[in-house]
Amino acid sequence: MNYRHAYHAGNFADVLKHAVLVGLIEALKQKNTPFCFMDTHAGSARYSLTSEEAGKTREFASGIAPLLGLAHLPSLLHIYLNLVRSFNVGLGSTLHTYPGSPLIAASLTRETDRIIACELQPDEARRLKQEFQGDARVSCHQRDGYEALRALLPPKEKRGIVLIDPPYEAQFEEFGTILDGLTDAHSRWPKGIYAVWYPIKLRQDIEVFYRRLAGLPFANVLLVELCLHQPNSALRLNGCGMALINPPYRFEHTMTDVLPALAKALEQSRYGTHELRWLKREA
Repeated sequence: MNYRHAYHAGNFADVLKHAVLVGLIEALKQKNTPFCFMDTHAGSARYSLTSEEAGKTREFASGIAPLLGLAHLPSLLHIYLNLVRSFNVGLGSTLHTYPGSPLIAASLTRETDRIIACELQPDEARRLKQEFQGDARVSCHQRDGYEALRALLPPKEKRGIVLIDPPYEAQFEEFGTILDGLTDAHSRWPKGIYAVWYPIKLRQDIEVFYRRLAGLPFANVLLVELCLHQPNSALRLNGCGMALINPPYRFEHTMTDVLPALAKALEQSRYGTHELRWLKREA
């Protein structure tokens, strides 16, 4: 695998993904019963923003950094931002660390909840295991995340979230692999919440993904999208989205304030757009 998230940690795509993830976790915490969070492509859990990799791209400077200076935001974003701040104490105003998805989940879940983190790349998997070696709630696996869907679903808790956030090195092939994995997951855990992050480069390419996703047997699919540029170039990440399968009740209302706030804070050009819509909804 050539993709290394250390170059991109804390960018606008992470911001959208993690704001949605925080919202999903907070929604599940409304009930006392335990739930499971599964991350199929967990990475190394935390990233240094002072590293050589982050310094080469500085994508965090137009992602998480500007948000930290804002005060008037929806409460859900304050939960997310306060969590990021908790990993950046002790060095004044310097932003030095960004938490990945498994670390965000571990910080927000309860003692009774459980986390499964899967990472195939050896160095990333080693750091992932080191991060959580003292946390009995977290199981770290060096394995293919899609294979883990077949092996580990349904979770014993019967409630939970599966985050699918692959590197998309070969975009069309990855979309197909995701759809195959979701088809199999439906047969094992049809009521689970599945959160799929996807890149937006060319709009016509994403339309193919929409059609195939709508053809899966799940009844409810909510799309949350943020584009900083027009989706008309395959040479850059113009935007990204989260496809939420079986989202919590009224979750679209949770995102109604969050998405415009993110769009305004992260705006880079007059061509930026954001959209919240149902791809499929049970009557």
